[in-house]
Amino acid sequence: MFVEGMLEVAREKLATIAEDARLIEAAKLLSSGPDLVVVCDSEGALRGVVTKTDIVRQISVCQGATCMCPASTVMTRDVALCRGTDLLQDVSKLMKARHLKNIPVVDGDNRPLGVLTARAVLRVLLSDAEYEEAQLVDYVKGVGYR
Repeated sequence: MFVEGMLEVAREKLATIAEDARLIEAAKLLSSGPDLVVVCDSEGALRGVVTKTDIVRQISVCQGATCMCPASTVMTRDVALCRGTDLLQDVSKLMKARHLKNIPVVDGDNRPLGVLTARAVLRVLLSDAEYEEAQLVDYVKGVGYR
């Protein structure tokens, strides 16, 4: 299966902010449910992501005005991402290799389309494997092939 088959689910997890948005705005978004916030430039292209860990790390060292810094100062810039044309198996391998729970889905212009969770990806991959296993069992038993 391709990532594009999961875009509806991925769109539900998408939260975005502008590069110049204050870190407190990212914190408010994260407190409402998503695991990461995608940081976009003025044209809507992905520039980085902010997680709860990024916010906690910044708050633990901030004093005064540095607590109100732009999200872009603490965001992760080296973002692993995927596109609709990527195979879910490849995305799963990338997430495992980079120890990721979430991965942004982007279009050809790096505009975010959604965020896939490891749980959602694994659920689809497991159901595909179970279906293939059932098909093989039916084939071996001759069910539906006579």
